[in-house]
Amino acid sequence: MKDIQNQFDYRNIPIDKVGIKDLKYPITVLDRRNNIQHTVASINMYVDLPHNYKGTHMSRFVEMLHLFRPEVSLKKISVILEEMKEYLNAASANIEVTFPYFIEKTSPVSKSPGLMDYICSFLGSSDPEGKVDLVSVVVVPISSVCPCSKEISESGAHNQRGQVRLSTRFNKFIWIEDMIELVEDAASCEVYSVLKRVDEKHVTEKGFSNPKFVEDIVRDVADKLKKDSNITWFSVSAENFESIHNHSAYASITSGHDPYL
Repeated sequence: MKDIQNQFDYRNIPIDKVGIKDLKYPITVLDRRNNIQHTVASINMYVDLPHNYKGTHMSRFVEMLHLFRPEVSLKKISVILEEMKEYLNAASANIEVTFPYFIEKTSPVSKSPGLMDYICSFLGSSDPEGKVDLVSVVVVPISSVCPCSKEISESGAHNQRGQVRLSTRFNKFIWIEDMIELVEDAASCEVYSVLKRVDEKHVTEKGFSNPKFVEDIVRDVADKLKKDSNITWFSVSAENFESIHNHSAYASITSGHDPYL
């Protein structure tokens, strides 16, 4: 049968990225407590396309990914990228794997168990020289109490739920749990899926005694990461979904250039 994708294109314009987006696929990720965790990822896969080719073979992305099932994990990203380049006759390749990651957390006082879900991503690229770049991303829900509101109010202070996005490059493997805990420690208080009344009292009082601006949160995270010799690059942002405004408060710190953000 005629291979239309391999036909010559006369416009003389190369394409930076071409491929598939939002492919749902089962994967395994390393779990600090349970060794591995099974989850379902949304995967984007791209390669470059030289100016002389009309198109790429979209079905080959899925076929190639299936060869690694279920080992689509961080430690396999480099291998997958090189296979993408070879299988699709490309000079560069990119893959983005985004998935929910679940951690069992017990409430602070009653010790009631519940599952917290965190959105995580592995971002990988391989350039024409074969240099592989890996970025690990966690998105962590947090709670914050406004220091200004506490200072100027005769009683109480406004508080809100927020979200911190932390992206890192590293020398050695880092646990997803370690990055999540680092972020939660920088918040006014952690977020839990199950809270009894005694727990609600605890988190309310803890947050009130530990007020944080978004500026405080990103600075506290950045301060710890700068002291970690294993972290070679990071980007951290915090967004508070304000309870007294119709807008969010936002702050971010990046230690260097990031091609993904």
